[in-house]
Amino acid sequence: MVTNGSKSGVSLAAPHELNVWRFVESRASELESLHSVVSDRLDNNFRSQRNKRRRTTGHDNRVAKKKFKRRRIEVGKIGGTDDSVSKGEKKISRRARRNIELKKNLPNGFSTSGDGTKRLRTHVWHAKRFTMKKIWGFYVPLGLHGRGRGSRALLKKLKQGVLVHDASYYGSVQLEGPEDTLMSVLSSVLVPSPSASPEETSRDILAGVVFGTAMLHHAGKPSLPPIAPVTYLWQRVPTNVEGHHNDVCDGEKNNDGGPITRQLWVWIHAAAFQEAYDALDSACQGQTGTSYSARCVSREGQLAKLELMGSKVFQLLQKTLIPASSNSANSLLLKKCSGDENANPSESVKSSVFENGNQISSSAVVSLVVKDPRALSNEEGQIKEETASLPKHETECVFEFSELWDASKSVKPPMEVSVLCMEKHNRHNEFIRLGRKSSGPQNASIDGEYSRVCPVLLLKHEDSEESVTRCSVILPLSWVKTFWITFMSNGAHAIGLREKQWVASEMGLPYFPSDFPDGNAYSRFMAMESDETNHKANLLPSSKRPPQVPIPPPWDCVHLTLEQRSSKTGKSNSQTDDEKIDTEKERIFEGTIARTSCMLSEFLRNISGENLLLFPKIPGQKNCLYKFMRDKEFLEPDNTVMSEVKRAETLCYVRVLLRACKEGAFEQGAVVCAPHAADVMSLTASSSESDDQRLQIPQASQKSYFKQLPSGKWELEIPDDEEATDKSYRWPVGFITTGFVRGSKKATSVAFCEASLLSSLRREQWKALPLKRRKKEIYVLVRNMRSTAYRLALATIVLEQHEEDAAFI
Repeated sequence: MVTNGSKSGVSLAAPHELNVWRFVESRASELESLHSVVSDRLDNNFRSQRNKRRRTTGHDNRVAKKKFKRRRIEVGKIGGTDDSVSKGEKKISRRARRNIELKKNLPNGFSTSGDGTKRLRTHVWHAKRFTMKKIWGFYVPLGLHGRGRGSRALLKKLKQGVLVHDASYYGSVQLEGPEDTLMSVLSSVLVPSPSASPEETSRDILAGVVFGTAMLHHAGKPSLPPIAPVTYLWQRVPTNVEGHHNDVCDGEKNNDGGPITRQLWVWIHAAAFQEAYDALDSACQGQTGTSYSARCVSREGQLAKLELMGSKVFQLLQKTLIPASSNSANSLLLKKCSGDENANPSESVKSSVFENGNQISSSAVVSLVVKDPRALSNEEGQIKEETASLPKHETECVFEFSELWDASKSVKPPMEVSVLCMEKHNRHNEFIRLGRKSSGPQNASIDGEYSRVCPVLLLKHEDSEESVTRCSVILPLSWVKTFWITFMSNGAHAIGLREKQWVASEMGLPYFPSDFPDGNAYSRFMAMESDETNHKANLLPSSKRPPQVPIPPPWDCVHLTLEQRSSKTGKSNSQTDDEKIDTEKERIFEGTIARTSCMLSEFLRNISGENLLLFPKIPGQKNCLYKFMRDKEFLEPDNTVMSEVKRAETLCYVRVLLRACKEGAFEQGAVVCAPHAADVMSLTASSSESDDQRLQIPQASQKSYFKQLPSGKWELEIPDDEEATDKSYRWPVGFITTGFVRGSKKATSVAFCEASLLSSLRREQWKALPLKRRKKEIYVLVRNMRSTAYRLALATIVLEQHEEDAAFI
C-alpha cells in the first residue's frame, strides 16, 4: 500500500474498481434534493438565458448554414421536393441530391446518372482516387491519375501483397431447369463443351464443387463470331453425413413428379452481356426435344464480384471472412486442406479454409456464410470479435445459401453505419456504467430489416505462378461497399482496368476484350479507342500530331502473306478476290482462333497438315516436338507444306507469348513479321556483328507500310521495287494485342499469329540453324507501328504448353 508520510494510513493509489451505479444509488437523496432546489429557483426552465450566453462565435453563421443544409437534406429524404418548390421554397441542389443518392444502399440495382450510365457501389471511393471512364454502360475506374505509369510498383505489390478489383460490372445469367436440359443448352453454346471434360471433372462441376471456363458461342450459328469467355458454376448439391455429394443425376423426381430443377450461373463481361444473354435465352427456347424447358434469368444488379490477386490473398481473407457457423457442404474440402481425414470440420472451419488456402485445388468453389466484417477488429494481428452476438436465427444459417440463388428474393442489406456506431457507443457507455440498456424491440425491428451475416462464394482460379493466387468473391450487391472498405483497411491495394491488364500480361493470361479479336466486343472496344486517339490528336497542332496508325490492326493483310508464299510454289489462292473483299466487309477479324488443342488438331486434319510442325498438347499422347527438333534427317525431304496449307477455308490463329531476344519494348498493335533465315542468323550472332546489321525499313516506308483508304479502312501497301522489298520489307503474320509491361522481369507480350505461317517459319529456321541452336520457340520480327526498326523475338505457342487456352482475366 502506498501511503503518505505526513498522514499515515491514507492510501494514494487509485481504487481497484469504481462502481458508478453504487455511488449514484448511495447519494440519490442528495441529488434529488439538489435538483428540487435548482428547479424551484429556475421555475423548471433549464434553458440557458440569452444574456448569459457566450458571444465568442456570434459573428460566425456556419452553425446556421449547417442546420439549414440538414433541414434541406431531411426534406429531400421525405420526398417533398416537388411540394417545396410549389410552395416557393428553394429547390435542393444537385450536390445535395447526388450525395443522398450515392449514400443509399438499396438491395438491388445500380444508381444511374442523368444519361443512364450505371455507377458501381464503390463509385464514390474510386472517383476520389482514380480516373473514371464511361464504358460498357458503367462508370469504371480506369487507373490512377497520371500518364499511366507505375507498373513496376504495381507488380511489386502483386508479388508481396494483395490487389483488389471491383468487377461488379460483370453480369450473371441464371439458368434454371432439369439437369439434362441445362447440359444440352451448355453443350450447344460453350466451347469446350462441359460434356467433353474428363468424367471426374465433369462430376465435380455438376456437383458445384468446382467451376468451369469456356468460350460462349451462338447456338446453331457457326458462321457468327464467338461472344465472350465465361465462367459457369452449378448450385452445390446437398451433402450427406460423410461429406460426399448426393447424386441427383439418376432421374430423381420432385414433389410434383417432374425432374429436380437445377440452377447454374454464367458470369459474363459487361462488354458482351446483352449479346450473351440473348444467345443463352435463344438456346433455352430452342430446346424443343425435351418435355421440360429451361429458363433464363438475368441477375444483373443483384450479384457482384470482387477479384483478389497476389501472394497474400488468403491472409487477407482470413482477416475479413469469418464464417458464422460451420457448413456441412465444405466438410470434404476442409478435410482435404487439413490433411486429416478424421478431422472434425465444425471445430476447424474458422482456421482450415484460409490457413491452408494454398492446398485448395484450382477452380474450387467454397460456400460460406460470413459475419459482417465491420463487427471485427484487428488487434495485434489477432481477430477479435465484438461483444455483440449475432441473432440466433442467423447464426444457425438455416437458409443454406438459398437466398443467394433465388432470383425472386433479395438478400438483406448490411446494417447501416449509423446503427453500428450507435451500438458501439452504447456498449462503450455500458462498459463504463454511464449508458442505458438498449431496448429489445427496437433491435429486433432493425435485425428484421437488415442482416449481420452475408452468404458468399469463393472461387479459386488456376495458379499460373506459384507465388501469385487469384480468387473471386461472389456476394450480394448491397454488401460490396462493406467488404471493399474492409479489404482496403486491411492492406489491400485497389486497381483499375489499366492495372488489371498489366497483371494479365504478367501472368500470361488473355485480357478481355483486348486479347479476343474474333469477337464483336473487340470491334466495339477498338472503335472507341480509335475515336479517343483521333480526338486527342485533333486537339494538338498539326506540327505536333503523332503519325496516324491503324486502330484496330488490319488483320486481313495476313492473307497477302499466304498469297506471297504460295506464289513461290505456284499455287493459286482458294478464294477469288471478289469473295475475299466481300468477307472483309463483314468482319474486322477474318479467321478463327484455336483455344483448345482439339481445335488446333481438327484444323490440321481438315487441311491434311501432317507435315506442319505444330505440336498441340493433347492428353494421352506424347509430344513429339523435341524428337523432331533433334532429328537430323527429318527435314531433308522437301515436303509440299504450302500446298497443304492452301486447302484451309479460313485462317487459324493461335495465341503466342513474345519475348525479346536482346532488346525491344513491344507496344499494343505492333506488327509481327516473318523473318528470313539470313535475318535470324545475323541477329542471333554476337553483339558486335549484329549491331552493324540492324534490320529496319526506310523512314519514308514507315508511314506508307499501311495505307488508309477513303472509306477509313487500312490495307497493306506493297512496294513496287522487288529488290527493296527483299532487302527491308517483311511480311506480317500477326499482331500484338497486349504490349510489354515496364518493370516486368518476364517482359512478355501477347500476340495472335497464323498457325500455318508459324509452322512454315519453324521449318525454315530448323533447316538453316545448326542442331544445337534449334529452339522450340519460333523466331519472329516485331516492329512497333511508329518505329522503323525490327526487333527479334521468340514466340511460344500457348497450346504447345497447355491443353486449353480458356483461362482469362
